[in-house]
Amino acid sequence: MAYKKGTPLPVAKKKEGKEEMGITVKKAEDPSEWFTQVIQKGELIEYTDVSGCYILRPNAYSIWEKIQQFIDAEIKKHGVRNTSFPLLIPEKLLKKETAHVKGFAPEVAWVTETGHSVLDERLAVRPTSETIMYPAFSKWIRSYKDLPLKINQWCSVVRWEFNNPVPFLRSREFLWQEGHTVFATKKEADEDVLIALGIYTSVFEELLAIPVIAGRKSDKEKFAGADYTTSVEVFLPVGKGIQGATSHHLGQNFAKAFGIRFTDAKEKEEFAYQNSWGMTTRTIGTMILMHGDNKGLVLPPRIAPVQAVIVPIIFEKEKEKILGEGQKIKRELEKSLSVLLDDREGYTPGWKFNDWEMKGVPVRIEIGPRDLAEKKAVLVRRDTGEKKAVLLSGINKEVNALLEEIQTNLLNKAKIFLKESIKNISSLKELEVAVKDKKLAFAPWCGGAKCEEEIKIRSGGAKSLNIPFDQPKMKAGQQCFACGEKARYSVYFGKSY
Repeated sequence: MAYKKGTPLPVAKKKEGKEEMGITVKKAEDPSEWFTQVIQKGELIEYTDVSGCYILRPNAYSIWEKIQQFIDAEIKKHGVRNTSFPLLIPEKLLKKETAHVKGFAPEVAWVTETGHSVLDERLAVRPTSETIMYPAFSKWIRSYKDLPLKINQWCSVVRWEFNNPVPFLRSREFLWQEGHTVFATKKEADEDVLIALGIYTSVFEELLAIPVIAGRKSDKEKFAGADYTTSVEVFLPVGKGIQGATSHHLGQNFAKAFGIRFTDAKEKEEFAYQNSWGMTTRTIGTMILMHGDNKGLVLPPRIAPVQAVIVPIIFEKEKEKILGEGQKIKRELEKSLSVLLDDREGYTPGWKFNDWEMKGVPVRIEIGPRDLAEKKAVLVRRDTGEKKAVLLSGINKEVNALLEEIQTNLLNKAKIFLKESIKNISSLKELEVAVKDKKLAFAPWCGGAKCEEEIKIRSGGAKSLNIPFDQPKMKAGQQCFACGEKARYSVYFGKSY
């Protein structure tokens, strides 16, 4: 049974052995149902009456806030300033860059009336903000002295092109940041593309404990209106790739459409070079699918809303002593960590253990009468389930060290998974086998759009993820694995969200 909008979740009973609170399917056997249960029972998502538009509950929004804080600090090091532009875009502006419009046409949601009046001009609910921002850029930029211009906004966008939305992965409304930068030269713009992509790589590897493949998108998969698109791609244990974030070089395409010109140092008028780059709440879904297990969420410590939870094991005689020690541990740990004391009454310790495991809290701290007598507590890792008794006098140091171990272990485990998932192929038949085996195919390819379409049809939906920057040396006379034409580079292919 899928726990979807309007379907009540099972109510957890308070006696051990009878609760229905856990995840009822295995991740490997039914990943879709597993994911649906995890995001609801982990208190990340609530459904609404608008398909594809979801409530991010505080647990999910806390994760997004940490991503925001990281990105915000990094982009400001490079002179980017935050701003805010309107949600609604007049149709005449959206149509100014034809390739861009063509690329987004199926996705656009329109406002056509207000109250009882029909609008004279349709207003698009922003699918992305190039066409609402760039008319302002043409007013702000007159001279090379006005460049570079670097801005970013944190907002939501709406894209309505698909039939089966999935929270975090393919929602119709989602949160993101979108950076927009303008330069006098292509060289500066090319460098900025890679700076943004480097920040996104750091988000995945340093916060989310997920390795990425950095590279360039094929012409078929690039952003509508861009000269080229770069991306960081993730390959997941469910056997699918997912686009983690993108950084686009727009060339002078939008500058010419919107009149973004400047006078250079020699008094010559030139069109500016532009970029746009963004990361979305899809990162949360990616993290869930990468690290989660059959018990529920597994959260990397640096991104976890609660990094450690204290569960007192209480017997009536020692209740006050145990709770008092729990409060003392909490006061000590919250100097550097996000920590919670679970002193809820009416729930057994075993019920609480299951609850916090399902919610992915990295470290559980157990303390009972015997532990207190020995001046110890028991630390339990969410990633491996290992237990360790530690002295109360050194608990702060022990918990902080354990959190770093967990963060490192999750990243290393994910790196090993990625390495073992890559399969070098040299034919379409081998691609079909790789897709069936839930592997990530790596192959020499011609780069042709027609060839890519044929690959997708023949392989049952596999497509190019990206052309990695880290390229192996191409053999002399190397042929495309699919059509036999001359290969231009090696590319990752696989099924993708």
